[in-house]
Amino acid sequence: MDDDDATVVVQRAAPTVQLGAAPRQRRVRLALVAAGTVLLLCGGVAVWLLGLQPTTPPHGPPQAVVPKVVAPSVVTPSVVTPPVVVPPVIAPPVIAPRVAPAPPPAPAPGPTAPFRIRTADEATILAHVADDLTVFRYDANPNIIVLDFPSLRMQGEMLNRVASLIEKAGLPRRRVLSDAELDAAIRDRGDTVETYYYGHDYRADELALFFATADNQHVRLDAQETQLRALLGQLGWLSPGAVGALISVPRTDGTITESMRAAILHHELAHGEFFSDPAYASYVQAFWLHAMTELERAAVRNFLGSMGYDTGDETLMYNEMQAYLMFTYDPRFFLPSNVNMTPARRLQLQTAFHAGMPNGWLKAALTGHLQQAAQ
Repeated sequence: MDDDDATVVVQRAAPTVQLGAAPRQRRVRLALVAAGTVLLLCGGVAVWLLGLQPTTPPHGPPQAVVPKVVAPSVVTPSVVTPPVVVPPVIAPPVIAPRVAPAPPPAPAPGPTAPFRIRTADEATILAHVADDLTVFRYDANPNIIVLDFPSLRMQGEMLNRVASLIEKAGLPRRRVLSDAELDAAIRDRGDTVETYYYGHDYRADELALFFATADNQHVRLDAQETQLRALLGQLGWLSPGAVGALISVPRTDGTITESMRAAILHHELAHGEFFSDPAYASYVQAFWLHAMTELERAAVRNFLGSMGYDTGDETLMYNEMQAYLMFTYDPRFFLPSNVNMTPARRLQLQTAFHAGMPNGWLKAALTGHLQQAAQ
C-alpha cells in the first residue's frame, strides 16, 4: 500500500536527516501527530465535561468519584453609593446645672405634748417657783402670755437673739444674728447671756417676724428657740394678724431676789398691756408727746440708749417710758435721777398719767401705788 494511505505506520530505520527542506514522509508524520494531538485535546475536553456530572461506570466495580473542587466565583456586587445626607444640627437642650438646695432650717419640733398653759393672776405667778419653763396666761388680759423661767440662762438662750433683732441698738433689723455674732454683741455690751435682759417683752407679730427671717436665712435655731416656736405655733401666733404679747420673768436665785422678781414681772406686764391694747398704746403715745417736755423726752431717750435700746425707734421709747416711769419702783432698776427728774416730778407725771389712762387692771395697779406713795 501507498504510505499516504496507511493507518498504522511500521517504523523502519530512521534515515539520516539532513538540514534543509523536509521530505514528504516527514510532513505526513507531522500531520498525523497534529491530528492525534487534536483528538487527545478533544477527548480531554469531553472527559472534563463528563467529569462535571457524577456517573457510574458501566463495567467493573464502582470507582470513588472525587468531586472536583471548584472555587466559587467571586461576584463583585454593583456598589451604589448612597447620597450623603447631612442630619440637621440640633443644639442639645440647655440644662441648668443642678444646684444642691440649701439645707432647710432645723425643723421646729414641738414638745411630745402641747404646752400646759395655766391662767393665773399676778400674785400667783409671782409666788410660783419654776423648776422648768412654765407658761401662764395672765387672767386680767388673756392676750398676755408669761414665760416663767427656772434660770436667767435659759431665758437668755430662748430670747436674746429675738432681742437683738427687735430692739437692741446697733444691730441689724432685717437679719438674724449667727451664734458667733450674738455672742460678740453681748460681750461688746459688757453683758452675759444671763444679763443681756432680765426680762423680755415682744408682740406676736415681732416673734413671727423673727422666725420668718430666720427661715429665709436658713438659720439653725437652738433648742430653746425651737421650743419657743412650738409654743407660738400652739398659740396661733405665727399666723398673720395674730394679737398677743409675750413677756418673761426669771425665778429667784442668787442674783434675782423676790423684790427684783416682782419689779421685773410688773414692768413686763405693763409692756404686755401696751402690746395687746391699742387704746392704751395710743394713750401712752399722746402722753409722751403732750404731757412731757422735750427735755424730759430727751432724758428718757438718753437713759434708754445707755442700756442698749434702739433710740431711733420712737414707739420703743414711749413704751419703755411708761414701763419705767409709771410701773417700775425698785431702785435697782430705776430711779427718777436716771432721767434727770426729781421724785416729786415723777409723782406728778404718774398722777397725771393715772387720771387719763383707760380703765382696767393696769390703772387699778397704778391706783394702789399712788395710794401707798401718798401715805
